[in-house]
Amino acid sequence: MTKHRIYSMSFASIYPHYVTKAERKNRTQAEVDEIIRWLTGYSQKQLEQQIDNKTDFETFFAEAPKMNPSRNLIKGVICGVRVEEIKESTMQEIRYLDKLVDELAKNKAMEKILRKE
Repeated sequence: MTKHRIYSMSFASIYPHYVTKAERKNRTQAEVDEIIRWLTGYSQKQLEQQIDNKTDFETFFAEAPKMNPSRNLIKGVICGVRVEEIKESTMQEIRYLDKLVDELAKNKAMEKILRKE
């Protein structure tokens, strides 16, 4: 899939997959939402509006109220690529979110996922 196709996909079309991935490992939609809010600065209401509006990924991250400065602490491999080495900013934000949801599905403690330690 090309970068352009990923950016133009609606966040709402991928969001249920994040939730399903978490729920398969006995985690919750509320935890997925907490991760997204931590990363982007959206309130719960703003997040729900972005989903309802079927906002594309590029716009979702561009309109984020305040990207968390601690996101640069997210390290590791997602889809065979180290997230900290991704040069293109929107793709890196997408992969940061993917990595956080992966950590949730791997039953990591929320304090560690949200880089509070």
